[in-house]
Amino acid sequence: MKKIFSGLTVLSLVICTVCGCTPIEKTAATENTTETAPPLTDDHIINKSAEEELFHIVLEDDPEPELPPEYSATILCAGDNLIHTPIYRNANIAAGGNGYDFSPAYKNLGTLISDADLAILNQETIISDDYEPDTYPSFCTPTEMARDMIDLGFDAFSISNNHVLDKGEKGLISTLNFWRSTYPYNPVYGAYLNEDDMNHIRTLEVNGIKFAFLGYTEHTNGRSLPSDSECVVVYMSQEDLIEQQVKKAAEIADCVIVSVHFGIEVSNIVTDEQRTFSKKLADWGADIIVGTQPHTIQTMQYIDAADGREAFVFYCLGNFISAMDNPLSMAEILGRITVTKDNRTGKISLSDANAVPLVCYFSRSYSDIAPYPLDKYSRELAASHAIPGATYDLMIQLFRENIPEGFIADGYHDLIYGQQ
Repeated sequence: MKKIFSGLTVLSLVICTVCGCTPIEKTAATENTTETAPPLTDDHIINKSAEEELFHIVLEDDPEPELPPEYSATILCAGDNLIHTPIYRNANIAAGGNGYDFSPAYKNLGTLISDADLAILNQETIISDDYEPDTYPSFCTPTEMARDMIDLGFDAFSISNNHVLDKGEKGLISTLNFWRSTYPYNPVYGAYLNEDDMNHIRTLEVNGIKFAFLGYTEHTNGRSLPSDSECVVVYMSQEDLIEQQVKKAAEIADCVIVSVHFGIEVSNIVTDEQRTFSKKLADWGADIIVGTQPHTIQTMQYIDAADGREAFVFYCLGNFISAMDNPLSMAEILGRITVTKDNRTGKISLSDANAVPLVCYFSRSYSDIAPYPLDKYSRELAASHAIPGATYDLMIQLFRENIPEGFIADGYHDLIYGQQ
């Protein structure tokens, strides 16, 4: 894993003229553990390596460290990790029948995920070993998925989507307890154990920039929590609560990332509701809005916020992996953007927003489901796709029509526009 979390506490040294130097406190850094996680706070720090977990001795005559003029971090976000039966069946085969190994399904991505300073995934299915693996319409995915996604390079996980209550309240509690106990320093957001848990907004500091994470969903497939449940899922309709949360996040962090599950399924058309809600989020303080739900790609744009900031929205990234049977669902993107913080003003700016085009491929035997970057995909491979309508030309057309030309990632422009 390229990033290790640390709850590092500064060690201050008190100089006593009688007794000499006496350390007051030292808190060692803590790596991921299967033990019960500590209570969440509003401050989680992401560091580059375990070797950096050193405490700092502060003496009275220490000069203030000089900050660089600016900090910068590259952000990557991926769409719905939607784990149908053949995907976890293939993972069981890859593990030799003993557990699950999902990593082969993502091998074509290389270092696209881990190259980012901060990578975010919409984990569409709950992750729990308290239930048998399950597929549509009530998904449940083995816990090895979390391990493999973190090994792939993901750092933060939105679980705000229409399948978060597929196993009811107990399933939600199970998945939240799994994440909390096994990977306590990887933010998981969008559904919570209780109101207090919800009010602890997840944050990470990456390259000197503090990020906050919030997640909202349009619906949960008609399922709801029991009236006496302490658990919380925040719906788009709760605009007063959402406004409060986004404004609070903007106060405690440099950059606010909001994941939203909204829009019409298997449609490339952005709805008025998606545009209106995204503008509200930007006006309230969101900087990057990550859209999912339609299971196909939609456009993206900068948004002028009410306070003069410039926010950015990916209206829909499509899936990350799935075994859906609609040709439109085979087109996917990885959204990328750079966040820069001016250390003189404390303000951030966004730049280099782009989309990496992916195609989800699987053969007619469903034995090799995998996302491919477009530069690793071919007409020959497309000709053997299990979905007859998922032609190479359709994929090119979908990318051309839904990714504005200025937002196509380097190396992919000619593949898409050279086909005309």
